[in-house]
Amino acid sequence: MKAEPLSVCEKRREDLYDWMAGEGTHLVMIEDCEGRRNPAIRWLSGQPGDALLFLSADRRSVLVPWDINIAMLHAEADALIPYAEFERRPVRALQGAVDRLGIPKGSRIEIPASTSYPRFLNYVEELSDFDIICSEGGVWAELEKRRAVKDEAEIKIYRKVSAMTDEIIGLLEKNIRAGSLKTETDVAHFIDRESRGMGCEGAGFETIAAGPARSFAIHAFPAYTGEPFGGSGLSILDFGLTYAGYTSDVTLTVAGEPLSKAQEKMLSLTEKAYKLAVSMVKNGIPAKDIGMTVDAFFARHKKPMPHALGHGIGLQAHEAPSLRGRADNDWILEPGMIIAVEPGIYDPAHGGCRLENDILITENGAEALTNSRIIRL
Repeated sequence: MKAEPLSVCEKRREDLYDWMAGEGTHLVMIEDCEGRRNPAIRWLSGQPGDALLFLSADRRSVLVPWDINIAMLHAEADALIPYAEFERRPVRALQGAVDRLGIPKGSRIEIPASTSYPRFLNYVEELSDFDIICSEGGVWAELEKRRAVKDEAEIKIYRKVSAMTDEIIGLLEKNIRAGSLKTETDVAHFIDRESRGMGCEGAGFETIAAGPARSFAIHAFPAYTGEPFGGSGLSILDFGLTYAGYTSDVTLTVAGEPLSKAQEKMLSLTEKAYKLAVSMVKNGIPAKDIGMTVDAFFARHKKPMPHALGHGIGLQAHEAPSLRGRADNDWILEPGMIIAVEPGIYDPAHGGCRLENDILITENGAEALTNSRIIRL
């Protein structure tokens, strides 16, 4: 009888099991809870969050969810055990997984890199017969590397969420021009309402809507208020939609007449910097080279950019690879990576502008998935 094809999550787990075998790692514990979030749980099991996932070198998985009903609807694992059976204590859950999976004494067990030192000592004390490893390297670096390159299933989701994001951008432009979205709050609530009606899970992060009086900040605080949006001057709107766990991330600038010469220069430089960056996005290019080139472009015009050029996106709004122009950024772009490119300039007197789109790296170069833009009123 022909075997059933592996699901997307099963295939990812199988690949990780191969890596574990090569490293001599017998058990991996992944934790996604308040204060210690790790979306690799969703990537490997389909569980939306609030759970522990244990993967053993003999290719078995145990999911310990806080909400067993949600797990039964969404998750894939060889065993599901409610967290309450372990008093909702991660150390107890790890001991339970070790017993259930029959992990031999002396085995290497990797626990989350986010574990605090006092908590790490607790694991070591409670499981003294095992080699407990807590490091930023190992499986955590491997998961970051694997998640940075999207597979076919993820790219399909991104095409869907990008199309919905573009639809929202079109509706925003139409309603801002018509005067029906007057305040920052109007804009933020409109995005939430329309995106949920399209089937999105919600916003990928808190929408940042900053009208002309507040656009001078990289990320306005508060994220949005009752201040006017889209009037004379520069307004910034930074938002993302989450669909099937994956978030888009775009920023558009609304430029309302009349504009000063300084504001026109800011818009022009931002557009040129964006085109320069996208022209460099290719397979095999060091990510830091793009960041350094754009930083140098702004520096020549005496308008330094106070943040990194961009970042990867996925199950998190910010993940690998980074596009910052720092010497310690050793990421190399490769096909399947999806990055948000977002050059921007900010001035206390004239406001700010930023332009951000989501870019898929292919064998042939860069493919823009979204169509954010500078909207002139």
